[in-house]
Amino acid sequence: MIDVHGYAALDAQSPLTPFRFSRREVGRHDVLIKIQYCGICHSDVHQARDEWGGSLFPMVPGHEIVGTVEKVGASVKQFTVGQTVGVGCFVDSCRTCPACKKGLEQYCEGHLAFTYNGKERDGVTPTYGGYSTKVVVDQRYIVRIPKRLRPEEAAPLLCAGITTYSPLRHWRVGKKHRLAVVGLGGLGHMAVKIGTALGAHVTVLSHSDKKQADAKRLGAQAYYSTAKAETLTRLSKQFDFILDTVSAPHDLNAYLELLKTDGTMILVGAPDKPAKLDAFPLIMRRRRLVGSLIGGIKETQEMLDFCGKHKFGADVEVIPIQQVNTAYDRLVLGDVRYRFVIDMSSLT
Repeated sequence: MIDVHGYAALDAQSPLTPFRFSRREVGRHDVLIKIQYCGICHSDVHQARDEWGGSLFPMVPGHEIVGTVEKVGASVKQFTVGQTVGVGCFVDSCRTCPACKKGLEQYCEGHLAFTYNGKERDGVTPTYGGYSTKVVVDQRYIVRIPKRLRPEEAAPLLCAGITTYSPLRHWRVGKKHRLAVVGLGGLGHMAVKIGTALGAHVTVLSHSDKKQADAKRLGAQAYYSTAKAETLTRLSKQFDFILDTVSAPHDLNAYLELLKTDGTMILVGAPDKPAKLDAFPLIMRRRRLVGSLIGGIKETQEMLDFCGKHKFGADVEVIPIQQVNTAYDRLVLGDVRYRFVIDMSSLT
């Protein structure tokens, strides 16, 4: 077994604390990665505090992992020692279901092994995430980090980047489309960058005017505060697509009214309470309300290459691991622009 140092939540009420554990030895198809950076996702907070229920403790969070290859198994052909690579939200899947065969591993109908707070293929061994010094992953679930991307800025792409890229590509958002991005946080700021790079006319809808300058810097052509009563009336039937990145409770029906006929609203935020939905905003203009979950390995690599081509990663604040609990509290308050990334060298 491989000795690893990390930070873990020992229960839902305790702050994250140093934690020592073991990874499996490198198998024939495995890659040992020395972790350089790991992004902090809002879902890390939700799960470490058991706000969604079903959390497994002790928990080592982190599914936005970037590091260097330290060792490869005998049958590994895709990666070499010293290469910069990434690991996203899952580290294995059943590999045989229709979704896996289509490269849509995120929708695996068998056993999807999440990078943390899950179980390995054996259904018994817990998965531990990227708030740690090393990780062992099957080569099928690893991606290459383009040289044009800084590793710390690439880490959040493995969740925030692919979460927004996948639905925009699936619905073929591009030139001649008007896209509204609801919320300008970790997900929203990536949606603006990617939507703009795809050629869409991007509008940001946020609850205040505080981030207007940032939205324009990121590429948005327009910005509106939804706290102003006239905003939603003014924007009625204006958009082909809405990408809703907000996890806090909000009125979906009001935003559906902003879609044109045959418009599509895509949910990628994850509220912890059910939303009320009226049928008439959908029926009267043949609108669609859909959801989307991260992306498969092939599409994640495509997203990284796309970001590398356009020379942008996430906007990040790099912190040492010792500040992780403060970062959690700040993240809940929205006090980050726009993604915390842990420098894992601070753990050694």
